[in-house]
Amino acid sequence: MLSARRCLASLAATVLLVAIPALADEPVCAPVSKVPLERHLRQLSLDLLGRPPTYEEYEAARAKGSVSVEDVRALMQKDEFYQRLRGYHRALLWSNVSASVYNNGNSRLSGAGSFTDALSLRGNSSRPLRGANSMGCDSYLAQDVCDARQDPQADPPLPDKTLPVETQRELCRAERYDSRDVPLPVSWDYDLNFFRCARLDEDPVTKVIDPTIDSCAVAQTRGRLNDKYMYFCDMRRLNGKLVPYKCEPDLTKSAAASFTQEVLDEAGTRVVAYASTTSTSKLERCTLNLNLRMVNGVGIKGSYEPRRGCIQREGYVTRPAPYWSAGSPDVRVCAIEAQTREANPWTLEPCTTPRFNGDRSCGCGEGMRRCESPDGAVVHDARVAAINAEPELIAESVVRRDEPYFNLLTTRRSFINGPLSALYRDRQQGLGVFSVTPPADPAVLPAVPFAETNNWKEYVRGEEHSGVLTTASFLYRFPTQRARVNHFYSAFLCKAFVPPDNARLPSAEDACNRENNLARRCGCNYCHATIEPTGAHWGRFAERASLFLDPDHFPRYDPKCRDCALSGNTNCGGECTQYVMQAYDGDGAGSLGMLKTYLYRTADEERNIDGGPELLVRRMLQTGDLERCTVRRVWQEFLGRPMSAEEQRLYLEPLAQGFAQDGHRFKALIERVVMTDAYRRID
Repeated sequence: MLSARRCLASLAATVLLVAIPALADEPVCAPVSKVPLERHLRQLSLDLLGRPPTYEEYEAARAKGSVSVEDVRALMQKDEFYQRLRGYHRALLWSNVSASVYNNGNSRLSGAGSFTDALSLRGNSSRPLRGANSMGCDSYLAQDVCDARQDPQADPPLPDKTLPVETQRELCRAERYDSRDVPLPVSWDYDLNFFRCARLDEDPVTKVIDPTIDSCAVAQTRGRLNDKYMYFCDMRRLNGKLVPYKCEPDLTKSAAASFTQEVLDEAGTRVVAYASTTSTSKLERCTLNLNLRMVNGVGIKGSYEPRRGCIQREGYVTRPAPYWSAGSPDVRVCAIEAQTREANPWTLEPCTTPRFNGDRSCGCGEGMRRCESPDGAVVHDARVAAINAEPELIAESVVRRDEPYFNLLTTRRSFINGPLSALYRDRQQGLGVFSVTPPADPAVLPAVPFAETNNWKEYVRGEEHSGVLTTASFLYRFPTQRARVNHFYSAFLCKAFVPPDNARLPSAEDACNRENNLARRCGCNYCHATIEPTGAHWGRFAERASLFLDPDHFPRYDPKCRDCALSGNTNCGGECTQYVMQAYDGDGAGSLGMLKTYLYRTADEERNIDGGPELLVRRMLQTGDLERCTVRRVWQEFLGRPMSAEEQRLYLEPLAQGFAQDGHRFKALIERVVMTDAYRRID
């Protein structure tokens, strides 16, 4: 029994579907003592509007001597009432994806775009781009202007200024970009994770700073630096000023402890590398040259990586303000991030996937659309807030228009603001953070400027959509089919999955315990015989994402995925993540290349996949459970407690029947509840 409970609990909910019981069961005794007029009005105002009555409202009620149905209806016409209902549905739907969708920083820019702080990727993304985490570009050197060197003692000379200007520009571009316009470094520094660097303008004994020692050449003439180590002299920025440092492997750090052997140049005069005593690797001098990424011992042209122990920075360029601050003055952007390519020009690998931030040829795209703002609240939090608000707005629109309440579970109507418009209309936004399918053809989605977070436009989603049940909020908040079923049953049917009291498991040797299909596994089948076929209604919506698996692009069976699976290539270039690529039983072996959601499905369950969540709602409307659950939830909301057993006997079925007869009008149900004697009773 205990094992059965653990098995079911691990999957979110479990077996016997039972109505959530009322907490109180004391009978209601008559006669009842009702609250006085003023308290009744206050109670109604707090419950319907979230505030106490005004003085004028008190006076009007006293003049009438009662609170009538018309007064209740008037309260429910106020905007405050609809704000109150948005809070009700926010709690009902758990509309908060903050913990479900987060940005790990790999696509978030840092910097202010200013003279000394260009916009750049500085989290984990900066390691493959520049050689170390949290490193931006050189905000002091323009990528397209060769007028200065950070380390003239070790870098090639600048183009001869006596040459024609056009020739100087050509030479500069050939140095700063490769032959396909991928930006190259303009400066470098030794990485302090490998090296220790000592200031050369500081007297080693007195610690007095000599400001006239402002270059490696001066340090050499003053006897502070042996010419032998000129290539390991590093001009580093300190408070905006370049200061010369001598750098050598830091033997106290594990990454550099074995690099103790000096390697000299061909002339035998200067150190060009430090060799390891335990391997064939070296810490080579830093230069403006990048290494090629090695695959099977071969360097891949156009696939660059920084040298080990070196931070190699490109320069800045000036670009129009990014999409989140469109119309603002131009900003400085690091040359890598300023690129707008759709693919690596050398390898043809795409830049329109989350891999863009590790490829120095990609960049953030047009208008910086693939990246997020330095301030997470401007982009990421705005997107999350918009996703959270969408189901509330759908519910509000249904109630405001006095439509049948359960339209909130089936309507294709929805709302979009600036952040959502940008996310859905531009498929390159949110890469690596949001995995979403536009709810309608991007060409027909309302075009709302990103900054207009409070400007909500109504539109109609595609045929696959069904009310709040297919919003990004619901799909992300409940990331698996089982979680979606569980919350639908809890929120709209007032039922929970719990094991029956007489649940028993067979012996541990029984093969039923090893059944991969949870609808048939011993113990788990108590719940999952219902959960699995019900979850199929979300079968065309990917788990842990807000993706619609369009049959045109995600057929039930893909022979390419099957071929990859049979060859042992379970990744298949990342194209088959939604398909069965490994077999764990006989059914799995026969399902290789099949969309995961079709695994273990019966013919009836496949029809559930085709019908989507709307079919589930239509079926539940035939049972009366939706009406009864809604009555119980409204009662709890406005009376502050569940129905007692006696109240269920007196009110539940009449209110549910009246709700249905009123065309499932939610405001009519609220009106009936707050006009009951139970609502006005003093107890």
